[in-house]
Amino acid sequence: MACEQWRNGLDAYVDGELDPAQAGALGRHLRECAACANDVLERVQMKRSVHAAGKRYAANAELRNRIQKTISAKPRREAGWLWKILAVPALSLLILSVAVGFYARHEADRRQRVYSELADLHVAALASSAQVDVVSTDRHTVKPWFQGKIPFTFNLPELQGSPFTLLGGRVTYLAQTPGAHLIYQVRKHEVSVFIFQDRGEETASLPSGPVHAQSFTVQNWTQNGLRYFVIGDAGAEDIEALRNLLQRAQ
Repeated sequence: MACEQWRNGLDAYVDGELDPAQAGALGRHLRECAACANDVLERVQMKRSVHAAGKRYAANAELRNRIQKTISAKPRREAGWLWKILAVPALSLLILSVAVGFYARHEADRRQRVYSELADLHVAALASSAQVDVVSTDRHTVKPWFQGKIPFTFNLPELQGSPFTLLGGRVTYLAQTPGAHLIYQVRKHEVSVFIFQDRGEETASLPSGPVHAQSFTVQNWTQNGLRYFVIGDAGAEDIEALRNLLQRAQ
């Protein structure tokens, strides 16, 4: 059972509704309390199960085609010549508006799905008793560990003189695509770095730059055919600094 003082904050933490200070404090508590960490893991797993179940009932392409055919149906003959002249551009504009709106909503939903999935992976790792599978502060130990486990290679930055410490890494999956999950520490905050091949609908063409996902700051960019994500409740300047280190390392 969760500790009494944190019980009411667990759902808000998983849903990203805590402010950065509260999220950081609860995150530190989770690393010390196995009971609370287990409760958070259960909540994350339930959230991901509900999310996956919801996809089963998404409207399919067949329904969209039927609607478009209905909209595009020819007007009746008795409608007069003026209607015939105006109907074609009006229908074209309507179909274009529907298509643009559908695409915009689809892209927004896709971006939200990716960021939500990454936030869940980050929270689950922090709540786990074994955050990483390879435990090392040495980049020359962590990088070779991924060889043969993921279908790409990457470089890790030299951290000497920076406020960051590498804690280790693990293999993770985004939309069934394998990637690297690295965890860094900065000023008592844990920050996740996710690296995937930049291909497929889930990661390709995502806009680069900082965004806010739940209660976390996210930086993402593409480089050398890979998509990088840096996510955590550390300050935005620390997230950006780690991004810069990773970019220079490539």
